[in-house]
Amino acid sequence: MLNSLIGIIASTTVVPSTISVDVLIVAGGGGGGNSDIAAGGGGAGGIFYATSQSISTSAQTVTVGGGGAVNTNGSNSVVGSLTTAVGGGRGATSAAAAGSQGSGGGGAYSTNTSGGTATSGQGSNGGSGTTSANYGVGGGGGGRGAVGANGDSTSAGNGGAGVNDYSTWLSLFGLGVSGYIAGGGGGGIYDAVSGGSRFPGTGGSGGGGTGGKYWSSPQAVAATAGTANTGSGGGGAGLVSQGSVGAAGGSGLVIIRWLTSTGRTITIGAGLTGTTTTSGSYTYASITAGTGNVSWT
Repeated sequence: MLNSLIGIIASTTVVPSTISVDVLIVAGGGGGGNSDIAAGGGGAGGIFYATSQSISTSAQTVTVGGGGAVNTNGSNSVVGSLTTAVGGGRGATSAAAAGSQGSGGGGAYSTNTSGGTATSGQGSNGGSGTTSANYGVGGGGGGRGAVGANGDSTSAGNGGAGVNDYSTWLSLFGLGVSGYIAGGGGGGIYDAVSGGSRFPGTGGSGGGGTGGKYWSSPQAVAATAGTANTGSGGGGAGLVSQGSVGAAGGSGLVIIRWLTSTGRTITIGAGLTGTTTTSGSYTYASITAGTGNVSWT
C-alpha cells in the first residue's frame, strides 16, 4: 500500500500557477487639436516593454487603448497588474492646453503654445506652436523616438519619430508602418498669404497623422488620423471653419510572448480581438482591440 502511494505521488505533475512572459503594451495616440486656427498634433501613446514578467495563468484583464478623438487624450492600455501604458496627449487649441501624458501633444498657434510633457520612460514631449501677422502654426506631437518639432515661419511642427525596436514582433502580425509604431501627429497651419508658402507638419514615422492646412484663396485640407494599432497621434487642424479639421489618434495594441516549451495555451476571452502565432522558440499573442480577460492552460 505504501509503495502504491509513493508511486502515485511521484507521478503527479504540479502545474505552475504563473508564467514568465515578455510584453509590449502600446496605448492609444492622442487626437489632434480641432478648434479655430492652427492646432497642435496629438502625441503618441506611451509604450511599456518588459521581459521575464511573472504573471498568474488565471484570468488577467487586458485593455487595448483607443485612439483619442479630436481634442481628446488617447486611452491607456493595460495587462493585468503590469505597468500601464499611458495614452498620448491631445493637441492644443486656443481653448485647451496640450495633453501631458504618454507622449505630449503639440502646442497651438497663439495661446496654449507650449507642447505637452511626456510620461517618464514612455514617450517624448510635444513641440510648440507660434504665430505672426499672416500665419499661425501648431506644434508637432511627441513620438516615442523623438520630441515633436516646433512650428516656425516655414511650416507647422512635424510629429516626433516613432520607433522600430519591436519590428520583429510586429511583422508576425502585419502590424506597424514599415516596422515603426508610435509616431506623433503633425501640427496644423493657417496661412493668410494667397497660394500658401508654408506647410503643415508631417506625421512622425510609425503612423502619425499629417496636420491640416488652410491657405487663403481658399484651399483647405483636413488633417489625417493616426494609423490604427500603432498608438500614433492625429494631425492638428488648420482652420476648422473652412474644413481643415483635426483628426483622431490611432489605437494601441498588446503583444505577449512566452516560451512554447512551457506547453501553455492562451485563451483570449470575450471582448478582445486577438490572434496567436509561433516563431522560433516562442508563442506570440497579439491583441488589437477591446477589454477582456486572457488566461493560460
